[in-house]
Amino acid sequence: MTDYAWDSAFTELFERCLDRYRSGDAGFENYYSDADLAFLESIGYGEREFFDFVEDFAQGGDPSPATAILIASVRRDYLREVMRGAKSDRVLDPAALPSRTAELDGIVWLPRILAKARAKLRGELDPDTMFCCGGDRAFLRRHGIAPADFLRAVWAAGDDDAKVVAYVKRSREA
Repeated sequence: MTDYAWDSAFTELFERCLDRYRSGDAGFENYYSDADLAFLESIGYGEREFFDFVEDFAQGGDPSPATAILIASVRRDYLREVMRGAKSDRVLDPAALPSRTAELDGIVWLPRILAKARAKLRGELDPDTMFCCGGDRAFLRRHGIAPADFLRAVWAAGDDDAKVVAYVKRSREA
């Protein structure tokens, strides 16, 4: 597969997994061929990470496959451009995430989604933690921010939380 067609490979895999899930097979560990696993590795994704998007879409229609591929695109770009293809060996402990009620500059949930976004970019999310889960989607919807746009804003801000706060506040006002 060439880089030119990676998005098609993502879409085809998403559709195959969605068909299996809808047929009653929720055992995602058996969804992937060796080629599928190599593909997921090439874009910086884990089996469960990919499945979470399939499952959430199947159960509630959100996030859409288009949103899932946009998020994957940001992660893939970050892996290639910032990390130069080297995978991190760190994993964010879910217990270390800020609470759901934590605030940053008066914005509830921002510390939590910010920690998850940074870990998502670096490929350090625990398999049981999803960037763009229902709580994240509610936060992003409330502030009028597309999930992939939030990831790119976090990437651009680096470690500067104030830049992310400003981005969220500007988005709310738009």
